[in-house]
Amino acid sequence: MSMQSIEPQISRLSRAEKAELLQRLAQEVGNTWAGIEKTEGVSGGTACIVRTRIPVWTLENYRRLGWTEAALLENFPSLRAVDLVNAWAYADAHSEEMDKAINANQGA
Repeated sequence: MSMQSIEPQISRLSRAEKAELLQRLAQEVGNTWAGIEKTEGVSGGTACIVRTRIPVWTLENYRRLGWTEAALLENFPSLRAVDLVNAWAYADAHSEEMDKAINANQGA
């Protein structure tokens, strides 16, 4: 894929979609994710929600199983709505990482 091939698609995006794309690109290039951290020795060093030991892959697994955000917030009282926004952005950008973590932890 080249810049020439994606420029027409970018031009068709709304301003809000362009802002979201810019945010995702900045996060990917900077490899920093708001509200997400990897800490050696915490949950195996996987991406977790800040202030918690809740791995992003865990939340993503529940999302794939059909849990609503309301159910997640109810069952994980330390989570805030913004934590889920950050988790989904990270999970969407790192789907292969999520797949591997979920598969590795199934039945564990």
